Amino acid sequence: MNRFDTHEVFNQAPPFGDVDLFACDPALREGLVREGAGWAEGELGRLGQELGAAAVLDLGRLANDNPPRLVNVDRGGHRVDEVEFHPAWHELMRLLIENGAHSLPWEAPRPGAQVARAAAYLLFGQVENGSQCPVTMTYASVPALHQHPGIAAHWLPKILSRTYDPRSLPIEQKRGALIGMGMTEKQGGTDVRANTTRATRMNPAVAETRFGADWRDAWSLVGHKWFFSAPQSDAHLVLAQTDEGGSAGLSCFFVPRFLPDGTRNAIRVQRLKNKVGNKSNASSEVEFCDAVGWLIGKEGRGIPTILEMGSHTRLDCVLGSAGIMRAALCHALHHARARSAFGRKLADQPLMQNVLADLALESEAATAFALRLARCFDPGPHGAADPREALLGRILTPAGKYWLCKRGPAFGAEAMEVMGGNGYVEDGPLARLYREFPVNSIWEGSGNVMCLDVLRAFSRGPETRDALAAELALASGRDSRFDAYCARLLDGLATLAADEFGARRLAERLVVAVQAGLLLRHAPACVAAAFVASRIAVDVGGAFGRLPDGVDCDAILARALVE
Repeated sequence: MNRFDTHEVFNQAPPFGDVDLFACDPALREGLVREGAGWAEGELGRLGQELGAAAVLDLGRLANDNPPRLVNVDRGGHRVDEVEFHPAWHELMRLLIENGAHSLPWEAPRPGAQVARAAAYLLFGQVENGSQCPVTMTYASVPALHQHPGIAAHWLPKILSRTYDPRSLPIEQKRGALIGMGMTEKQGGTDVRANTTRATRMNPAVAETRFGADWRDAWSLVGHKWFFSAPQSDAHLVLAQTDEGGSAGLSCFFVPRFLPDGTRNAIRVQRLKNKVGNKSNASSEVEFCDAVGWLIGKEGRGIPTILEMGSHTRLDCVLGSAGIMRAALCHALHHARARSAFGRKLADQPLMQNVLADLALESEAATAFALRLARCFDPGPHGAADPREALLGRILTPAGKYWLCKRGPAFGAEAMEVMGGNGYVEDGPLARLYREFPVNSIWEGSGNVMCLDVLRAFSRGPETRDALAAELALASGRDSRFDAYCARLLDGLATLAADEFGARRLAERLVVAVQAGLLLRHAPACVAAAFVASRIAVDVGGAFGRLPDGVDCDAILARALVE
């Protein structure tokens, strides 16, 4: 040591990196095959190796340490409203787009396509989460855009392109496009019906003269959006009131950044949001100063139209939370296996094993649920959606978004605690992962909104209950505690579904029951038994690390991260 050294550094875990994120995750590999996407194993194996490289994992740090910057005017004084990003952001976006995270199910619909895309999204969620936001909105926009054949024909080839093109240009000059969305306003928040942005139909002759015959049905928008996601996107889906006084209600509009005549649309970015997490991603406030848009769907039916996009973004909130859980678990396990305290590795100490195994159970259950939910979005073998799968997805999407996203922050805090002070500082990834969790719970409807949506789903008829009962019945007879839990849930469903005050309890029980059924049917006995004992036999609440006696922690942890 030189004369400035006071000690030797030892007993530190090496950085987590150069890991095959697909090969080290048995739950993901098994779920992929089980839910009908085994044909994607080779491609996901390649992707898992690429994303687990130390240099790729470090892109997440770089993109968040160097957040986007808004440039309202150029050096000549022209209003441009450009967002500048660090090169790490663009590299992350390139990886997502080139691997079809926005397009895979739409390019060639087939059984398992949504599941394959979900598995890839779970892998990307372990790298960086801000870049997933514009990709999610682009993916989710496709079903809504099909309601306007002209826009679909003109824009979908660029939207589905696997070329990432961040240039600020008219769509005709680009090789790929991204789509964002704008619903929330200052006075309403979740209550989007309180929106005050107004859309007025332009004179068709004037619009045709300016934009061409294909774009004559244009509207002029005046108003604001309090949250306008990814303002650098090439177009946004926006809600606005139509008719004088808003008598027609909210309508959905396609608002491009550049208009068909090549000019910039009158969308003024006021500022970028200073968020708790998701720092790499640009979220903004904007004003529409006679911005031009085109109606998507029927006038006055904007909420149902944009909710077709919303159901897919909610799926991604589930996938995003499950991916961050998996990342936090991997970092915690990697640290505990390398770090010693009181003469033993952390991972060999019984109480720490209880905590780590409990986290591993939660992560595996989240992965299993997320992939099962993705199958609800897949077409059947003949191309049409399975009605029972659609009904199941209708309840499990909001319920899953509530429960998995709600479990995230507690999960992140516990994983951070495994690493102690090393987890709490910004030098490592746990602080960033912890800050990422809440956005999935808030975006696309907070917990209460999701739980109320679960109640609405059950109010539409007995078929929804039948779809849930059929799913749970697949695991019946494997554990008496599970059977009794499901019987109580189904017998009391009518009462629970009519009780707004207790809607969160219902959503939690739905998800835990489906997770338990999946693990009883498909996971090793040690995993299924521990999950039932700690989630079904007792209320879930409280901290992690409360597994009962007799749980085989060694077997659970050996499966959790194969290094």
